[in-house]
Amino acid sequence: MWDKPQILLWIANFLNAMAVVILLYAGLFALVHSPFFPVREVRIDGQLTHVSREQINMIVGRYLKGNFFTLDLESTRDAFQKLPWARSVSVRRRWPDKLEVVIEEQKELARWGNIALVNSYGELFMAASDSDLPVFYGPGNGVREVAEHYASFSRSLATTGMKITQLALSPRRAWQIKTDKNMVIELGREQMETRLAKFASVYQETLGGLGVQVSYADLRYPNGFAVRKPALAGKIPPHKTTTHQTGAA
Repeated sequence: MWDKPQILLWIANFLNAMAVVILLYAGLFALVHSPFFPVREVRIDGQLTHVSREQINMIVGRYLKGNFFTLDLESTRDAFQKLPWARSVSVRRRWPDKLEVVIEEQKELARWGNIALVNSYGELFMAASDSDLPVFYGPGNGVREVAEHYASFSRSLATTGMKITQLALSPRRAWQIKTDKNMVIELGREQMETRLAKFASVYQETLGGLGVQVSYADLRYPNGFAVRKPALAGKIPPHKTTTHQTGAA
């Protein structure tokens, strides 16, 4: 081989090229990992109500390690994602020295018993809220279903002036509503929207004009509904109730 100059020349050129590549890589590695490319600005975008500036500063100080090139975007995103009110987070670099963080904040819709909060997507999340929220009850796999029906039931009740304070779905898939007028409404398991819409359409002409508080309305009748007034202290024994039957369709 030593008497073949062409091969020796080829080997020499190859070794020289490898040396250049290694030097370039080493130089680039040193440059990328140098302190010459710091992240000078962290920009937070999103409509934030519950995520505080103190929480953001804590994450920036604790988890943002490295410069513009070496910063781990995935771990940074995960750190922001752990905030109780953060539903989704995206993180990206903006040349030459900026990190852009977009946070979609949870929008609380209701409480799930006394366990968690329900967001507007029908998802559970763990956070503290002092807002006056309706309370949902139901099986563990029924969160989204309860949230969706809450919206439709609320629309049906809008004409009555009542708002839902509790909505419960039983294990047998029967629905019950409690309103801000302390009225319990039994909907049953079938044709719930239709029953509630019919009840709401005649409410002002019937119950709304009685001038008395109605504590219970059972809509599980094919051609009407039954209501019950609360007992009056000193006039009606506590165990006695008055029932009204209406032929409202």
